[in-house]
Amino acid sequence: MPSSREHRRAAQISAANSLFAFLKAIPLPDRLIEGCIMAFQAVVGASAAYWIATMLNAEQPFWAAITAIAVSQHSYVDTRKLSRDQFIGAMVGGVCGLAGAVLGGDHFVAYCVTVAAAIILCWAWNIGSAARLGGITATIMLLVPRVGPPWQVALLRLGEVTLGTVCAMLVCWIIGWTERRWFKRAEADEAAERTAP
Repeated sequence: MPSSREHRRAAQISAANSLFAFLKAIPLPDRLIEGCIMAFQAVVGASAAYWIATMLNAEQPFWAAITAIAVSQHSYVDTRKLSRDQFIGAMVGGVCGLAGAVLGGDHFVAYCVTVAAAIILCWAWNIGSAARLGGITATIMLLVPRVGPPWQVALLRLGEVTLGTVCAMLVCWIIGWTERRWFKRAEADEAAERTAP
C-alpha cells in the first residue's frame, strides 16, 4: 500500500504535468506577454536591489540583484514562498559557511562537509526546498574570494539576500496589484458595454 509520502509525490508530479500541459496550450502571443511581464518584474526588482545595495556601500551588491532575479515569480504568493526559502537557505548556509571558514579554513574537505551539513540541516528541519539555497550560500561563503572576517561576510551575504528578496516581493506585489486593477477596470468596461442600449 502506497504511503502518504508516495501519494504526495504522485500528486506533485501530476500537478507539474498539468501545469506544463496548460502552459503549452497557451497561445504564443500570450506566452510572450507573460514573459515580458516576468522579465520586467525581474529587471526592476534586480535593479532596485542593486541600486539600494550600492547606495548602502555593499562590497558586492550584485548578490542582491542575483537574489531578486532568483526569487521572482509571476504571483506574489509564489515569490513570497521562494523568498522565504531563499532567506532560510541563506541563514543556514551562512551559519554553516561561517563554521566551515572558521574551523576548516580553505580546505576542500571542509568545503564538502560544510555544504553537506547545510543541505542535511534544511532537510532535517523539514525545509528541503531551502536546501539547495543553503548549499549555494555555503559555497559562496567558502569559495568566493572575500575581504574581512568570515562573520562579517556571512552577515553581509544575509543582508544582500534579504534586500534582494524584499525588492522582488515589493515589485511583484505592485505588478500584481496593477494587473488586478487593470482586469477589474476592463471587466467593468465590458459589463457596461453589454448593458448599454
